Amino acid sequence: MSENKDMSLAQASSGGKVVFAEDVIATIAFLAANEIEGVEGMSGTAIEGLTEKLGRKSYTKGIKVEVGNEECAVDLAVIVKYGFRIQDVCKKVQEAIKSAIETMTGLKVVEVNITVQSVVLEKEKKEAPAPVEAGRVK
Repeated sequence: MSENKDMSLAQASSGGKVVFAEDVIATIAFLAANEIEGVEGMSGTAIEGLTEKLGRKSYTKGIKVEVGNEECAVDLAVIVKYGFRIQDVCKKVQEAIKSAIETMTGLKVVEVNITVQSVVLEKEKKEAPAPVEAGRVK
């Protein structure tokens, strides 16, 4: 059986083997990171940004994963909201990713490396225009 570089043997059992694609691990990491307060999103490459503008949602944007037989490592680039303590946000992201991957796959996460790509202001809420009362003339 040929080995695919995007998939790795994760666990073996008496009935066969379980294989996880790198995109599966990256998607778990993406979803776990986005649940953390203070994370605006992930920062990916220009090509990932282009495909997203064309309508294809990428759950692996800004995330690189290495998967071995029993371990994995995650590298991601995040965008943090202004006003949050960056070190605390990153620590929570690391813990959330580690917990999610280990719980869902049984793989041991050996490292979660985070690059803070930028800090952004929270998107301002657009105020709705004041309603106009019809038929009122002064």
